[in-house]
Amino acid sequence: MAKNILICDDAAFMRMMIKDILTKNGYNVVAEAENGAKAVEKYQETKPDLVLMDITMPEMDGIQALKKIKSMDPNASVIMCSAMGQQAMVIESIQSGARDFIVKPFQPDRVIEAVKKVVD
Repeated sequence: MAKNILICDDAAFMRMMIKDILTKNGYNVVAEAENGAKAVEKYQETKPDLVLMDITMPEMDGIQALKKIKSMDPNASVIMCSAMGQQAMVIESIQSGARDFIVKPFQPDRVIEAVKKVVD
């Protein structure tokens, strides 16, 4: 069965790119969110197998959203996406329960490798 994934990134272009990589590899993108607050909302609605979460976003950043999702569902699987040079945030997100992280610009192979490691 195809795994359901929620993509959260404030850049529509990034969401489109990730969605393209995932769908080509047999994953099902159930929802997209443009900030952390929306991601939490969509998580409750769709209960995805995995969330791909950008760290830096308006309204509620990825780390806050991660903590909120983990408090609602301790078994939630979240992979953080970050730009280079956000090491401290990556460490904080792993400590907050993220399962992995991928660095922008995305390498399709790395995205799929991280997703497989977490959900397959």
